[in-house]
Amino acid sequence: MYPVTDDVSDDASYQEFGSEVALATPKEPGGKGQGNNPEQLFAAGYAACFLSAMKLVGTQGTHADKGFGLAVTLAIALPGLDTVEAEALVAEADTVCPYSHAVRGNIEVRLEVTTEA
Repeated sequence: MYPVTDDVSDDASYQEFGSEVALATPKEPGGKGQGNNPEQLFAAGYAACFLSAMKLVGTQGTHADKGFGLAVTLAIALPGLDTVEAEALVAEADTVCPYSHAVRGNIEVRLEVTTEA
């Protein structure tokens, strides 16, 4: 396993692996829609991963589970919030987030909350 790290903030752009990605909330829920949303990035990542799996199987034949997998640690910084309030916000967001629903029970997910500046 190799680690991959990203820093993301609200409606920001960030650069990862030489590519700049503009993040934006879609128009439908009230955002500007001028950038990529997490669902689009998930679709692109999933499609690329699945393509790699098809290439592997296509060149090497059928495989038993090789132990490939994912684990996620979200280091969530909420400076200035009370710790109890910050943890409650993160816990509630975890119940709403479509990604949290998709991975719950399938991969290890750690939510690390800090409130220090």
